[in-house]
Amino acid sequence: MSTRMQTGAWGESIALHHLEAQGMHLRRRNWRSAEGEIDLILEEEGCLVFVEVKTRVGHAFGSPEEAITSSKKDRLERVALAYLQAEALEDSDWRVDVVAVELTASGRIRRLDHYRDALDGNPWLRWR
Repeated sequence: MSTRMQTGAWGESIALHHLEAQGMHLRRRNWRSAEGEIDLILEEEGCLVFVEVKTRVGHAFGSPEEAITSSKKDRLERVALAYLQAEALEDSDWRVDVVAVELTASGRIRRLDHYRDALDGNPWLRWR
């Protein structure tokens, strides 16, 4: 993969394909507010799912999960709440998921892990 943005976009496309195969439906991609950006917003059985996708090629910068810090967690929650307010969906069920994608140097999927309810004490993510 040639650039960081291309790698990130490819990882988001891979994650979206995986989530749609799980029965989720895309509402928005790369939604931005003053609070920040959320990669994917999907719906699953009436629940809004805000998805942060972290993609890495190799381990030079650590695993995708290591990029999800405590401050990133707080930002994800703020962005989700901003979306709910902007769309008048404050009473909706919602959650934040994280999808970690590791790619080979040629762009093939080495690993994809989907962490549901990432803000709710998911034991697989270690908030730093």
